[in-house]
Amino acid sequence: MRYFITLAYDGTDFHGWQIQLNGSSVQEELQKALSTLLRVPTEVVGAGRTDAGVHARQMVAHFDCDTPFDCSQMVYRLNRMVPRTMAVYDVRQVPDDMHARFSATRRTYRYFVHTGKDPFLRHYSCRMHYDLDFMLMNKAASTLKEYSDFGAFCKSHSDVKTTICRVDEAEWHQVSPTQWYFEISADRFLRNMVRAVVGTLVDVGRGRLSIDEFRKVIESGKRTAAGESMPGNALFLEKVEYNFDNR
Repeated sequence: MRYFITLAYDGTDFHGWQIQLNGSSVQEELQKALSTLLRVPTEVVGAGRTDAGVHARQMVAHFDCDTPFDCSQMVYRLNRMVPRTMAVYDVRQVPDDMHARFSATRRTYRYFVHTGKDPFLRHYSCRMHYDLDFMLMNKAASTLKEYSDFGAFCKSHSDVKTTICRVDEAEWHQVSPTQWYFEISADRFLRNMVRAVVGTLVDVGRGRLSIDEFRKVIESGKRTAAGESMPGNALFLEKVEYNFDNR
């Protein structure tokens, strides 16, 4: 039997989702808790692999178990075992062919930035030390929906078979006079893609790139043509979506 787990985590103290040789990971903590409760070694597969320091308001993972159990009790017991920086919201049985990663139809990320010094934002938002033209950045962001190959925003030497993605939302939103976030949704994301996209949009906002030059970055397919990768602490995986209605 296959089960989906919905969870959230503060990535500050984790070396990412995936198990690491020399650092704590979300996957490792979840597997340890499940293996203890189910009394058999249990592997979990996540909907994606967030990098070190990146947070998730909603991550989905799956695991297999041959012994039935009470899902609501499993949520309660998992939350007593995982670190305080993690929270399990839901455990539910799904069809055996559902896959946390490959069955996902849409993922949404948000990247948070702020201007001015604010001690309460420093862990979860990136401070901008210069003025940005967010209207121009939004014009550039809208062009992302016109393309399908995002190799220019993929981390170098990544072992991906394709750099094709379908971006259906990309927009900056203002939440206060000094706070903004960039929201992007796609069917899949490449490694480091969101942070590279934001870094390149920041170059547009600073006047370093025009809209046409931003297009040329995308069309080049070269990571060296794009902007710097932004810090991971301001990035949140917001949502992972599945089409259960067609099952």
